[in-house]
This record gives sequence, structure tokens and C-alpha cells, in this order.
Amino acid sequence: MDFPPAPLHTLPMQSQNKIFEDLSRVASGALGSFTGLKQELDGLVRERLERILADMDLASREELEVARAMAAKARDEQETLLARVAELENRVAELESRKESSPAKKPARKAPNTKKST
Repeated sequence: MDFPPAPLHTLPMQSQNKIFEDLSRVASGALGSFTGLKQELDGLVRERLERILADMDLASREELEVARAMAAKARDEQETLLARVAELENRVAELESRKESSPAKKPARKAPNTKKST
């Protein structure tokens, strides 16, 4: 003769603890499986993204830093050269103003060559 299972509220305390322990084990196992699945998915996504980025031929961080340093050096050199050009332009303007303000002198004529031919 088979008896129908008794409702939980009528089971003895030990049986209820056993059920909770079993549920706890199942939940822990499921959580462990989900954690493993998440790690596996993360690895696959990372691998796929790395492959896509490699195909795009993007610059690495190191290459970008080198290019940034080169640009900064070029900018400094440009500023130095701009200052030098401005200084030279000022000197040219000063020399031109002196030339215009000084009286025009005629160049001295060379004395004719008076050597005797033999």
C-alpha cells in the first residue's frame, strides 16, 4: 500500500532540513555552473574582440605614446623656429630702415690701372 507524500508542513523537522540541504546543494551547483559559463563567455568575447581589433590594424598604446611624444617635440621645435623667424624679420626690418634713413653714398670709383705694359 502506497501512501501519498505528506505536505511539507507535516513532514518532520529532519526531513525539511534534508530538503533545504538538497536545494542548497542544487543552487550552489547551479551558481558554480553559471560562474564557469560566465568566465567561458568572457574569454570567448575577449578572444573575438582581439581578433577583430587585430584585423582592423589599429595602433597599439605604445605606438600611440611614441607618436604623441614625436608630435610634442615637433610642436616645441616649431615654436622655437617661429621665434627665430620673428627675430630675423625684425633684424631685416631694422637693417632696411637704417639703409633708407642713411644718405645714399655713391660707390667710390676705382682708379684706372696705370701700370705700364712692357
